[in-house]
Amino acid sequence: MKSLLLLFVILLNVSAEAQLPGYKDSLKNFQQNYVINHEVVKEADRKYFKFYPVSEKYHVLATFKKLTDAKGFVMKTSGKELKKYFKYGKLNFTLDGKLHELTVYQSEKLMANEQYKDYLFVPFTDLTSGNKSYGGGRYLDFLISDIKDNKLLMDFNKAYNPYCAYTTGFNCPIPPRENDLPLAIKAGEMEFGKGH
Repeated sequence: MKSLLLLFVILLNVSAEAQLPGYKDSLKNFQQNYVINHEVVKEADRKYFKFYPVSEKYHVLATFKKLTDAKGFVMKTSGKELKKYFKYGKLNFTLDGKLHELTVYQSEKLMANEQYKDYLFVPFTDLTSGNKSYGGGRYLDFLISDIKDNKLLMDFNKAYNPYCAYTTGFNCPIPPRENDLPLAIKAGEMEFGKGH
């Protein structure tokens, strides 16, 4: 019986280790596609993309709470254009043994577009912002359909930089203060390796 239990534990560990490379490979493919299909960075400059090592630690299950925001607010941008957003909900998740919260937003402009009306936006800053990652914060995107039973799988390994990280002339939303995380998110896209 002990040898059977030991075999089960060994197989469980081998299975868990086998899943990790699959996850890492899928994220590496995601990053490669992100670089190859980038709309702003030209092919000659794509070598300047940098990413943190993929870590399952930053693939977290968040609890979602819907908010009712009929008024909306103007989110500041890096340029002169102001953009109106609505607070769609709150995400609560645990990282490094502590509970954290992010607000999810919905763009008024995208809500009016049939193709993008279900897009959700999570801009954030963290302790790496301006130190290893872009100082203006990073973004995560979701669809309303990604929320199931008031839960959302968030993957900070997919955090990406706004276009302003690469060049001038864009009006990139600046993460509101409520989405300033008091920890270092060492996942996703790092600061672009070429200045502008």
